[in-house]
Amino acid sequence: MRISVTVFLTDETITPTRLARELEQRGFAGLYLPEHTHIPVERTSPYPAGGELPREYGRTLDPFVALGQAAAVTERLGLGTGITLVAQHDPIDLAKQVATVDHLSGGRFTFGLGFGWNVEEAADHGVDWRTRRELVRDRMALMRALWSEEPTSYEGEFGSVRASFAHPKPAQKPRGPVVGPRTLVGGAAGPKLFAHICEYADGWLPIGGRGLSESLPALRAVWTDAGRDPEALQVVPYAVHPNPGKLAYYAELGIEEVVVQLPPAGEAEVLKVLDDYARYLTDGRYLTDGRYVTNARDVTDTRGTV
Repeated sequence: MRISVTVFLTDETITPTRLARELEQRGFAGLYLPEHTHIPVERTSPYPAGGELPREYGRTLDPFVALGQAAAVTERLGLGTGITLVAQHDPIDLAKQVATVDHLSGGRFTFGLGFGWNVEEAADHGVDWRTRRELVRDRMALMRALWSEEPTSYEGEFGSVRASFAHPKPAQKPRGPVVGPRTLVGGAAGPKLFAHICEYADGWLPIGGRGLSESLPALRAVWTDAGRDPEALQVVPYAVHPNPGKLAYYAELGIEEVVVQLPPAGEAEVLKVLDDYARYLTDGRYLTDGRYVTNARDVTDTRGTV
């Protein structure tokens, strides 16, 4: 099982370059970054986790700029968004950003996307909340046209693009209906979400991973009914606070990657948590002169698996 991390990187936290280097050195599989362009002071949208909205939500770095920095100082570390708020982007610009990060990183990018929860934030981008899912679906189709090998036009309900020269292309080749980088859709389990996943994604990015024993069979059934390869479905629990029992449970479900949560903190605190999480990287215990070492920084051949 690959262990990746997610964190709210802000102007007050550890930097993307420092974190990326430390993750790769320790053997973590990937770095996923969230997105919020801004948080309106006057809002009625409740924080999904309850209580007051944490400070970091209004201070997040742009994920594509931060991941570009992370790509430049690493060679193996996976890079992803968790999540991109597609409805809040011009799809032509977004297609270029995604393809560029994937190209410059050598195909290491995972496009995690979702539909959002903050009505006021989306409204400032001109998004009609009631139709945001259909808008995302339409924009994904437009981006797939731009990522296609040959110039391809698209005419949709919310946007269109002429057949165009649009390079670079994402590194991965088309697989089934999916064109572009590895694509995971975030959101709560349900028929609408599962239909989106089966139409244009490689899998699901469920926050916390609760209830998977009930929801996974339903998703797998819809996936198979859509004609997708049962072996190709990827489910990646996201923003997980790990413990051995939880990771063992995911492994029993056939899950191959988990994204664990880091605190939005300075360098010292983040590296301390990384050292704690490194105990879940069994490849971090390398046999050296007949002994296992427990610090992945002491070796160079790291793969981030448990």
